[in-house]
Amino acid sequence: MSNNSFLKAGYRTTKERSLLMGKISSRNTKPELIIRKLLFLKGYGYRLHYKMLPGSPDLALTKHKVAIFVNGCFWHYHGCHISHLPKTNSPYWFNKIKRNLLRDKENVRSLLSLGWKVLIIWECSVSGKVKLNEEQLASRIISFINLITNNSQLALGDASA
Repeated sequence: MSNNSFLKAGYRTTKERSLLMGKISSRNTKPELIIRKLLFLKGYGYRLHYKMLPGSPDLALTKHKVAIFVNGCFWHYHGCHISHLPKTNSPYWFNKIKRNLLRDKENVRSLLSLGWKVLIIWECSVSGKVKLNEEQLASRIISFINLITNNSQLALGDASA
């Protein structure tokens, strides 16, 4: 078996894997761009990566006091078909994702205590195997935005899929 067959199968050295993981962006991801386009077309204004709020939500609709996070299923461990723990260096990834989950929980708690509504949109609901079509997605987002009550939280994306 030649060395090339290992590379085709997904084997990477630590240095190669580190370079690949370092190129993954946390802003302006494809799912985030889809949500931004939907909101813009429906006439909603928003602030991007609003640093004045805990967790710097991907989108903040200040007029409606709605913070939207577009979470990657891997990085925030959604439990769907996209999220999984890598088999190599498992303790590192377990601790990394655990820290992400704790930080997410604290950010949501802080936003709710400030009177903001929090919407978490999972990557799989926008671009996964079980994604919602654009009209379903827009309808659910707009329904959430228009909720009268404060201190609301909703997640779009089915973890059991």
